[in-house]
Amino acid sequence: MPTPAAPSWSQAEVESSQSRQRQIPLGEQSKIFSWADVRNIVETNRLDVIRRKPAERIVYKAWCKDIIATYGSITAYMCAERLQWTPLPNSSADTGPVFDYRDSTPFVDPNDFKILRNDWPYGSFAPDITHLIVWSKPRIQTDPESGLVTPESRRLIDAFVGRTFVERLDHEDPQAGERVLWFKNWGALQSVRGLEHIHVLVRDVPESIIEEWTGEKGPQQ
Repeated sequence: MPTPAAPSWSQAEVESSQSRQRQIPLGEQSKIFSWADVRNIVETNRLDVIRRKPAERIVYKAWCKDIIATYGSITAYMCAERLQWTPLPNSSADTGPVFDYRDSTPFVDPNDFKILRNDWPYGSFAPDITHLIVWSKPRIQTDPESGLVTPESRRLIDAFVGRTFVERLDHEDPQAGERVLWFKNWGALQSVRGLEHIHVLVRDVPESIIEEWTGEKGPQQ
């Protein structure tokens, strides 16, 4: 069976897949990042050092190959299966997938975003760290030159992370703010470029709360 053609709105993912590769020093490939390490990485914006372990990358690339053979692109798979969001007909290679949303401000209406586990979490994170991804239908404004979120976007994301994650953990731990981090990769580092998303990392959070946020059972150990 021939591989399905990637939808036009996911072409940015296909065309950029080579540009985000970089040689990783051997010392970094096997390093396990503690919570303190990850906090420092996020605070200093050295996001390019966060990578899957070599063995994980091999499995992940094989999975990507199978998914692309079935759906045409990872973005098309995410829309159809994980998010179950249908791009509007005016979506294109220039715009990426565009969705109908209830509020143009990101992370305001629960129908316009979805919290999921990272299906392929980084084994380079310590075992007490859970990696979540928040997918958004509205676009998150970034600086066109640096690719970094604008001050207004940072304010919106900080508020969302605070009320969604930190406040939930506050019930059990008044220091909950120390157990939650977020970051947004700039374009060259994104593996699913067409879909707007941020990464949320939480430490020492019970599985029951992770399931409450995502609405999904965790993988069987």
